[in-house]
Amino acid sequence: MAVNIDTVYQRVLAIANKEQRGYITPQEFNLFANQAQMEIFEQYFYDLNQFSRIPGNSTEYSDMVDLLEEKINIFKRTKEITSLPTGNTIDYPENTYRIGNLYKVGHGIITKVNLDQLILMTNSLILKPNTDRPVYIDKNKTLTLYYGEGTLGPITLTFVKKPDTVNWNYTVVGEQALYDNGLNSKDFELHESEETSLVMKILSYAGITLKDNTLYQIGEGSEVKKIQQEKQ
Repeated sequence: MAVNIDTVYQRVLAIANKEQRGYITPQEFNLFANQAQMEIFEQYFYDLNQFSRIPGNSTEYSDMVDLLEEKINIFKRTKEITSLPTGNTIDYPENTYRIGNLYKVGHGIITKVNLDQLILMTNSLILKPNTDRPVYIDKNKTLTLYYGEGTLGPITLTFVKKPDTVNWNYTVVGEQALYDNGLNSKDFELHESEETSLVMKILSYAGITLKDNTLYQIGEGSEVKKIQQEKQ
């Protein structure tokens, strides 16, 4: 379930007004909202990498990893390729954050190699790529497959997409911006548990931009508390 953008904006305004820190415009909010969403999203991968380095099978850490994977799964997508274009290349899908795996239908994961490995393999009678044992190189947002002669068949690509751009759309009535829940409005794609984190990060960004130390401290104070709770 996504995080409602109007709920986040109203919470941000409520805290800012409570502190008598002025008005955060819709344009400012949309800018801060997208920055906050991307920061939280990218933190998932950093945290997952850090937890994967912890030795042992602690249930506590295992639960954290499961939650991070659940949050990342929201952005996982697949692309089916029935036939390869000339050059045996596959361009990254639009809005890709990172590539997952390439699968040959019925044969499992296709091995990713670097250029040095490819040279060694193509000169080996045993390791030379073929339709049963294809490989690929990932370079400049393009995947190039190597499998010798023949037809490779259907391929499935998995990838993680970037979060879509959020937008608090509005109409002006009596010089006041009112939320317009129409086609131009876009909620956050993040896990529903991130609502408070979004509010606090947006307040932090607003504090920096508006040179308001109180708003910044409110946002950062919540982040510090969250980190401490995760470490306990």
